[in-house]
Amino acid sequence: MDQITGYVQWGVKVMFVVALVVSIGAIVAGRLFSMPQSSKLGVVSIVVVFLCAIAYLVLPGMLQSILGSGCI
Repeated sequence: MDQITGYVQWGVKVMFVVALVVSIGAIVAGRLFSMPQSSKLGVVSIVVVFLCAIAYLVLPGMLQSILGSGCI
């Protein structure tokens, strides 16, 4: 179980990095090809990725504190 959880966590981290690269690529392509909507989408995507990364760090701790270990 720990090994599977580790693989999932690495997969999520890789997806964060890929999303950042794609977002930066959208900004650069928007600037190079004069497509302002692409640049705006890239900026919004970066903000969403950072918000998801923060949620990825915060939400498991919140759930653990709410649910506890399951034994009263």
